[in-house]
Formats: sequence, structure tokens, C-alpha cells
Amino acid sequence: IGMKEAGALSAMWIALALCFNLFVYFMYENQWLGAGQTGARGLSGNEAALQFLAGYLVEESLSVDNIFVFVVIFSYFGVPAKYQHKILFWGILGAIIMRFAFIVTGSVLIARFEWILYIFGVILIASGWKMMMQQEMEVHPEKNIFIRLAKKWFPVTESFDPPRFFIRKDGRLWITPLLIVLITVETTD
Repeated sequence: IGMKEAGALSAMWIALALCFNLFVYFMYENQWLGAGQTGARGLSGNEAALQFLAGYLVEESLSVDNIFVFVVIFSYFGVPAKYQHKILFWGILGAIIMRFAFIVTGSVLIARFEWILYIFGVILIASGWKMMMQQEMEVHPEKNIFIRLAKKWFPVTESFDPPRFFIRKDGRLWITPLLIVLITVETTD
């Protein structure tokens, strides 16, 4: 899509998120909960709306960061522009599934072992420090254990054509460079 359409779509999604932020504010201000009831965890409308907005801004900034990562990965592997959408589609779908799994797992762990928040905090700080100190984004697929395993179990074709993740060739199942790029995107995220 062009820049104009991308800008319009981005503005629409941001406006939708801000409208939801207003919904959160009013929901926690007891406008829709009924008299005498309080929002979940006893938050005021301002606190709940600010928490949502902070989470949204963090996710938005991570999404922008991911764009730069995708550009580095695509240029490293020389992915033709006509195949980038396919990798992004499956990469984002995989990221949504993985985030859901991590959120559910993390929630269960936190509910059972509150002290694990300290471990998660240390991991977050260490990751942030590593990202801050990193001079430039480098891609090293030869070090990625998932790519090494995929190459060990399946032969890899040389070409991106046909635009599939797996092909049958000489009676064997082969993986294409598209799958290697998708694995890189998924494990990098």
C-alpha cells in the first residue's frame, strides 16, 4: 500500500485505541458499572486510562522497533518485495499467538509465585540494557538454534520461488528460504 493509505490506516487504528482508552476511563469511573461499584483492582478512571495508554505506547514503540528488525532481516536474506507481505502476515500471526501464550503463562506464574515478578523485572532490565548498548541491529541466523535444527532436518532450496514454505522435490520435503526468514522473524521477536 502507499504512504497515504498507510497513514490513514495508522490514524484510524490509533484513533480506535484512543476511543477505547476513553471507554476504559469511563468504565472505571463507575459511569457504566452502576452506583456504589468500583472498577477492577480498585483503580480510578484516571489510573486505569493511564495504565492502558502506557501499555499501548509501549506496544506501539515495540512495533516500530520491529519494523527496523524486519528491514534488517529482509535485506540480510535478500527477500524480494513481493514475498515480504507473506512473511510479515505469518510472522505477526505467530507473534500474536506467542504473546498470548507468554501472557497466559506469565499470569499463571505470577498468580502462583508472586516473587517471580523480580525475576521478570531482572530479565526486562537486562534486555533493555542490551538493546540500549547495541550499536546496530545485526542478524546472525547461523547462530539461531531453530534455523540450525530446520536445516539439519530438511534440505533447503536455493530460490524463493515458488513462494511457499515447503515444497516436494525429488520425493523429499524441502524447506524454502521463506521458511528460514519466517523462523528468523519469529525467534527474533
